[in-house]
Amino acid sequence: MISKMKWSLFLITLMGQCCFITGQVYSYHYINMSKTWSDAQNYCRQKHTDLATVNNMRDMKRLLSKRPVNKEEAWIGLKNHTDANRTWHWSLPWVEYKENKEKWSSGEPNDQGGVENCVRMHNRKWQDVLCSHKLKFVCYNGKNASKEFFPINEEKTWLEAQRYCRKNHTDLISGVWQTAKLFRNETVPADWERFWIGLFRDTWRWSNGFGSYFRHWDVEFKDQPGNCAKIMLDEDGLWRNGNCTEKKPFFCYEDKVILIKENKTWEDALYYCRKNYSDLVTITNRAEQRWVQEKAKNASTPFVWLGLRYTCTLDFWFWVSDEVVGYKNWDSEKTDECDMSGAMKSGGQHEWVKQMDNQTFNFICSKN
Repeated sequence: MISKMKWSLFLITLMGQCCFITGQVYSYHYINMSKTWSDAQNYCRQKHTDLATVNNMRDMKRLLSKRPVNKEEAWIGLKNHTDANRTWHWSLPWVEYKENKEKWSSGEPNDQGGVENCVRMHNRKWQDVLCSHKLKFVCYNGKNASKEFFPINEEKTWLEAQRYCRKNHTDLISGVWQTAKLFRNETVPADWERFWIGLFRDTWRWSNGFGSYFRHWDVEFKDQPGNCAKIMLDEDGLWRNGNCTEKKPFFCYEDKVILIKENKTWEDALYYCRKNYSDLVTITNRAEQRWVQEKAKNASTPFVWLGLRYTCTLDFWFWVSDEVVGYKNWDSEKTDECDMSGAMKSGGQHEWVKQMDNQTFNFICSKN
């Protein structure tokens, strides 16, 4: 354990050695080779980590920054498992769906009109309907925006509504807390009986098995034949169905974080990461949180160390990579004490917890 007298010098040493690059918990690689989807998957798993998983619009921009100028489309790691159960997701990528029967209208969801994979709000209850229906909808513009919700008085299909919201705001309104706040603020016009919300279900799964719910389908080509997803290599980067046996170039991703299943104190974990990889992991946004928590799920300890440390000398929390602690995901407001470091719960909602750094846990390193 580091004594308080030595802490200021240690802090300078920690911050002076940083080499973690923000937003790089995974990186993308465009592979200019024509392969079937399965062969592309095998190549990515051998040479990198897996076929590309896309988690949000930020990832879309990063992916498209790698695209060549003379190609039209490429495989990504999304595949339709037609024999799997349909799973409910919220359109806003970081919002997780939790079963809540009280929110559904009586007897819903029921596929009464066919294969009903999209959800509308009716009398403050959810109803599954065909995604091809045209309804008004509500866009979400971010929690800290001056105006959080935008009712759009135009009738569109669910996919058209989603695309409109992502282009002009952030996304379709998503999550129980958002819909509840919508009615508390009386944002929806009184004469609106039905409107889209950002809840949908499908049988599409990512190659790496991660729980990413982000979809970016081309409205006109969503239901074309084919069970593998390809991305169009233009400015929009919309996705279309493709025949999995067709040969195309593809995108791989390379994982930049690794779970170490050894029990170490925070300081020993820090030195281990710096000796063998790059550093203890830094988390600066929700996308990185979701990526790192997928690793934490496989830990053998109830918590995993992060590169998060408290200095009682200067009275603040900091990342050892020299990043400011802007994004936060604390479980509670436990009193800050000397010799405390930050860890993530390996189960549940994977919140951050404050632990005495002489405890021994698994830990997550960032790679070069």
